[in-house]
Amino acid sequence: MRSDGNSEAEGVALMERLSDHQSRSIFSNFDSRLQILDDVFSEISYSFDLIRKYWGAKELVMMAFCVSGFILGTWDIGIGEISSGGDYDRWGIMGDESGFLHMKDLALIVSLLSLICWFSFVVMLWNSYPIMRENMLYLLIGMGFILFGFIRAHAENPDFPTGAGLSSWTWVIIANLIMLFLSTFVVRRAVVETRDIHVQRKHAHPDPRVVDRAWKDHSLFAWSIAIAIWIIFLNISFWSSTHSIAPSPGDLDFSFSLVLIHVLTGIIATFLLLTIVWFPEFMLGATEVRIQSSRAREVSGEGCRGKGIVGSDCKECDSKIPTRLVCVNCGSNTPVGGHFGRVEAW
Repeated sequence: MRSDGNSEAEGVALMERLSDHQSRSIFSNFDSRLQILDDVFSEISYSFDLIRKYWGAKELVMMAFCVSGFILGTWDIGIGEISSGGDYDRWGIMGDESGFLHMKDLALIVSLLSLICWFSFVVMLWNSYPIMRENMLYLLIGMGFILFGFIRAHAENPDFPTGAGLSSWTWVIIANLIMLFLSTFVVRRAVVETRDIHVQRKHAHPDPRVVDRAWKDHSLFAWSIAIAIWIIFLNISFWSSTHSIAPSPGDLDFSFSLVLIHVLTGIIATFLLLTIVWFPEFMLGATEVRIQSSRAREVSGEGCRGKGIVGSDCKECDSKIPTRLVCVNCGSNTPVGGHFGRVEAW
């Protein structure tokens, strides 16, 4: 049940579509060529409306785990473990002589509680959005690469990026290139191509205006922008966290402002990650089993190969056979009959 008392199914049935969402002419009043900016802000506003209406207790609990994980992981007031630099003669997590097990008792407790919060967040994310599991894993791997890149960069130069050489920058650049590949060429491509198949199968209609409206309702432009902003906030959060503790204990001038930047940008980045994973699941729902690129579907042998009359229901997958075809190269929308030559009756 949603917060307004309606069931999820009733809410989706009554949901305002993007094509019905009121768009304000802010930038286009100055120049008609800026209409695209009005469209972007309209789609972003629509996305926030969806979050406000359809996020429930599950999403709030996940954000609570996120906030708690950040606060517990960075808490140092009354402890002094982080601000003092710790014991630099000990390092590692496992083993009797590991640095993790030789922390102050209270620091060890809050660290373990932080790990529990983050583990709970990932488990809930994994269980809540099944068709995005594979893509969520790619995003988490990309996060690990960015964090590792900043750790390596600060290991070579604790003041990074001040005075950093090419070798220090190389770690960060390569890590971000890996993230861009995973988020753009893997995750985004899989979601976009699954969206295309969904619209072509589930929203086929003889009237091209209805089809065009379906394409607009399933726009992923704001979602794609969210991925770009998420990567930016990830870089800021990971840089501020590693930069605040990079100098040796004798040279460490601990900055709580950097810790605050790490926490705030990290919470925003986690909110965006939750949105990035949630939105395709909300858009496609139970209509798709997995979100994959077209090439991945071909390799795995997925995809219906049933035959039937145009406009009828397929006997193999029960989806409606489209009456129109959309060119994957130019995007033109034409009737199926237009692709066959006309034979004279006599």
